[in-house]
Amino acid sequence: MTSLDKPMDQQAQGASDADARAATEAALFEAFGGVRGMVETTVPGLVFVAIYTVKRDIHSAAIAALGLSLVLGVARLIGKDTLKHAFSGVFGVAFGAVFAMMSGDAKNFYLPGMLYSLGLAVAYIVTSLAGYPLLGLILGPVFKENLSWRTRNPGRKVAYTKASWAWGLILLAKSAILFPLYWWGDATQLGWVKVALGIPPMLLSVYLTWIFLAKAPPPIDVFAEMEAEEREKAATAEQ
Repeated sequence: MTSLDKPMDQQAQGASDADARAATEAALFEAFGGVRGMVETTVPGLVFVAIYTVKRDIHSAAIAALGLSLVLGVARLIGKDTLKHAFSGVFGVAFGAVFAMMSGDAKNFYLPGMLYSLGLAVAYIVTSLAGYPLLGLILGPVFKENLSWRTRNPGRKVAYTKASWAWGLILLAKSAILFPLYWWGDATQLGWVKVALGIPPMLLSVYLTWIFLAKAPPPIDVFAEMEAEEREKAATAEQ
């Protein structure tokens, strides 16, 4: 290799790394709903606590939060977004609204989401310990690698394990703040703290996931491999 070849190779490697980072970023935003998804999971709770703080009326606060969530979900559908992103927030808010109105305790608006976050934290940690990190199960199909990362791409398995631990520990820390407020604080305290903890932990988790995966080997496209095998079989059959 000549001295003139090295810069070209370095440029090609840099472009390849940039493409890999861009693909990872796009996949993460697609899987987790992007910034819009984070906002959609936070704003209904903000509306609930704001109205409840002013009016001290659970029903009006819950109905307003649920109505806003429905509007956001319909907007997703009109924009031809995935059903998962369109309805996940609606169902979460609906459970909280019904639970709060039936129990007569405004704090219960937040309980379903808190239990979901705690359960998700445990799932991230348990699956990582079992050798099937949850983030790999979630993102494997997005990257078209399915479970190839577990047996054929150990570097990516390590990255998925680290990222799953990060998600699990961050969600556990969030739960450790919120549950004492649920037990001993009032509804407004819990609501404002939960709103404040809505987006930052999510952004931190996604950022760490991006860091781990950007440094990992590229995914193995098992779909492309299957298509190549089918073409090879077809070509062999024609001979």
